[in-house]
Amino acid sequence: MKAFDTFDANLRRNLLILFAAGLLFWSSLASLLPTLPLYIESLGASKQQIGVVMGSFAIGMLIFRPQLGMLADHRGRKIVLLIGMAVAAITPLGYLVVKSLLALMVIRAFHGISIAAFGTAYIALVGDLSPEHRRGEVIGYMSLVNPIGVALGPALGGYLQAVAGYTPLFIASAVLGSLGLICILPIVNPAVVEKPVNTTDDGFWQLLISPRVRVPAIVLLLIGLSLGTVHTFIALYIKSTGIHLNAGLFFTAAAISSFSIRLFAGRASDKYGRGLFVTFSLVAYTLALVFIWQANNAFIFLVGAVIEGAASGTAIPMISAMMTDRALPHERGRIFGVSLMGFDVGLTIAGPVVGFVAEQIGYRSTFGFATGLTVLGILIFVTQSSQNLPKSLRFAFGRGEDVYALKRE
Repeated sequence: MKAFDTFDANLRRNLLILFAAGLLFWSSLASLLPTLPLYIESLGASKQQIGVVMGSFAIGMLIFRPQLGMLADHRGRKIVLLIGMAVAAITPLGYLVVKSLLALMVIRAFHGISIAAFGTAYIALVGDLSPEHRRGEVIGYMSLVNPIGVALGPALGGYLQAVAGYTPLFIASAVLGSLGLICILPIVNPAVVEKPVNTTDDGFWQLLISPRVRVPAIVLLLIGLSLGTVHTFIALYIKSTGIHLNAGLFFTAAAISSFSIRLFAGRASDKYGRGLFVTFSLVAYTLALVFIWQANNAFIFLVGAVIEGAASGTAIPMISAMMTDRALPHERGRIFGVSLMGFDVGLTIAGPVVGFVAEQIGYRSTFGFATGLTVLGILIFVTQSSQNLPKSLRFAFGRGEDVYALKRE
C-alpha cells in the first residue's frame, strides 16, 4: 500500500479510522445476508414474499440516495456517515419486535437508508482524499472494507443463528453498528467545496441522462439485478438442492476473492484505464452465474462464489473510480447518488420480480435468467460507454481514454 506512505500523519489517521468504521458497517449488514431470508421463511413467507421483504431494503436506498448525496455535498461527508451508521445500529433491533410481512418490509426499507447514506459518503470522502494519479489504487484499498466485512459478517451471523438463535444474531448486528458509530466521531470532516461562480447545478434527471452517468447507471442496474438475485435467493437455492453447504461459506468465499482482487485492480486501473476492468467484471459476473446456475455439488457453488467475488471486487470500485474521474469535488456526492440509483433500482426490482420468476420456474432457472442480464450489461458497456462505437470499444478494452473524465490542474 505504497500510496499511504506518501500521506501525512493526519490523513493516514483519518483514513484508518474511516476504514475501521467501514469494516464494522459492512460486518453488521453482512451478518444478516445468509440468515435473514431463512428468518423470514420461518415466519411462513413464500418465495415471492421473501423476495419482496429482502428487496424492500433497496427502497430506502432508492428514495434517499439523491437527497443524501446533496447533503454530503452541502453539509459535508461526516454528517451523512453518521446517519448511515446510526441506521445500521438501530434497525437490527427492529427485526426482533416485528413479525408481520408488512412491518418487516418497512423495517427492511429503513435499513436500506444505511447504505444510501454511508455508502455514498464513504466513496465521496475517499475520492476527496485520493490524489488524482493514484485514485484507483486508494479507492481499491479503501474498498477492502466491503469484502472483509462480507467475509466476517456472514460467518458470525451464521454461527450465532445456528448455536444461539435469531435474537443474539440481531443484537450482535446492532452492536457492530454502534461500535462503527463511535469510530466515526473522531473523523475530521474536510472543508465543504463550494461550486464555482457562474455555474449551475444540473438537476437529477439532467445528471441521470447525461453521457457521463447514463451508461454506468444502466450497467449498475443490471449488476444490481444480478447481485440482488444472488443475495436474496442463494441460501434458499442451496437448501432446495439438498447439497450440504452452509450459505455463509458461499459469501465468505466470494468475500475472500473480492478482497484479493482489490489489492491490485485499483492500481492497475490507474495505468490501464477503468474501462478494461469494468468489462472484466461483467464477464466475470456472467461466468459466476453460469457456474451457480449449473451447480450440482458444493465445489461448483464455491467456484461460482469465487468468480462472483472477483466480479464484485472489480465492478464497484472501478465504477466508483470512474465516476470520481467524471465529477468535480462540489458535485461528487450528487454524482454518486445519481449513478448508484441504477444499482438501487436493480436491487429493488430483484426481490419481487426475481421472486415471481422463481415461483414460476424454480430457483435454478432463475439464475439462468440472471445470466442473461449480465450478458446484456456486457453488450451495453462495450458498445455505448463512450461517444461512438469505435471509442466505446477502445475504452472498454483498455485501448482508449475515458473521454468523459475531467482533467484538473
